[in-house]
Amino acid sequence: MAFLHQRETIRALILAAGLSRRMGEFKPLLPLRGGTVIENSVESVLRGGAETAVVVTGYRADEVESVLHAAFGDRVAFARNEDYASTDMMRSVQIGAAALPECAAFFLLPGDMPVVAHDTFEKLLAFRKREKAPVIFPTLDGFRKHPPLIDARLIPAICAFAGDGGLRGLWKRYEHDIRTVAVDDAGVWVDLDTRSEYQECKQKYER
Repeated sequence: MAFLHQRETIRALILAAGLSRRMGEFKPLLPLRGGTVIENSVESVLRGGAETAVVVTGYRADEVESVLHAAFGDRVAFARNEDYASTDMMRSVQIGAAALPECAAFFLLPGDMPVVAHDTFEKLLAFRKREKAPVIFPTLDGFRKHPPLIDARLIPAICAFAGDGGLRGLWKRYEHDIRTVAVDDAGVWVDLDTRSEYQECKQKYER
């Protein structure tokens, strides 16, 4: 299966539709490093090599979209998961993937991962230039982490996936196509599910 493209336009798909139940507060709009959590997530991937981003919104969508439009203008577009309260992450991935403009590949980043280093995105892109793998994950200490870099030719399969296990089930199906790149980036461990994780992130990264 060949994955060859004449023009390498890279985009990003960022997930920010959820209710933030475990946090107890709406985490996309929590303050971080002079902006908000979601602004930091979007900025990291745009600076890391994505030309534009599609952000999947749901709960408090108008607020998130207003903040991001003010910060990034037309470099960010939006797709809404209207069923955010009753669907899982896979559904948001499918909605966002269907909304992506034409591209060669895209990063998939949860919106509560605001401190992934630019170098991590760049390493994934450099690996893609050497090997046009369908899916490339960063790894830290041997563990596969977000954000993967996904070839756009997988979008139809992603949108049609109806198997068990959500996103994990999808990657299990494509396990033989996945490649990994070791990174030295503690930011790939940082996803802000709880208040304590958020406070730890602020203490470490707000300097």
